[in-house]
Amino acid sequence: MSRKPMARPGGRSARVQASVHAAVREIEAEAGRAALTVPAVAARAGVTPSTIYRRWGDLQELLSDVAVERLRPEEPPADRGSLDADLTSWARQFLDEMASGPGRAYVRDALLGDPDGSNAGRCSAYAADQIEAVLARAAERGETAPTVEAVLDHVVAPMMYRILFRPEPLPATYADRLVRAVLTAPPADG
Repeated sequence: MSRKPMARPGGRSARVQASVHAAVREIEAEAGRAALTVPAVAARAGVTPSTIYRRWGDLQELLSDVAVERLRPEEPPADRGSLDADLTSWARQFLDEMASGPGRAYVRDALLGDPDGSNAGRCSAYAADQIEAVLARAAERGETAPTVEAVLDHVVAPMMYRILFRPEPLPATYADRLVRAVLTAPPADG
């Protein structure tokens, strides 16, 4: 079944999405993951199960959509006064959030119900937007900065690989090392 795009809808569609997302979060908090079913979510949200099936396709795609919303940053990266401090602070926070138990669960959910890769793309765009804000601030201060793609490739990608495939805890110093390496690397040839 082909699902409709989940781009931030307006009006009734936004209200349905908000109530369904809230229902998922409430049921999971109250009764655990095993209690999440389309009929239970629909009843809590005040919609019919067919609304959920029509919009999301199945429970896993709904959980994926909810996870992506949970992974969206709520505020811009902190301004610590320099590129090194800003990027290190952001990378540490990203690692802490993604490597946490809930963060790992959200990442798994976001990817499991994502047959076309659009949710993964949204998550990547969230990280890229945050990095772009850090790099734009650095440019305003006259600092030389790597590209967004370089930070994604050399900071975000290794962290996500370790989070997904090597479940042992990662210290904040891991993020520090990745940032230091990308900031001291020679610029890539065009």
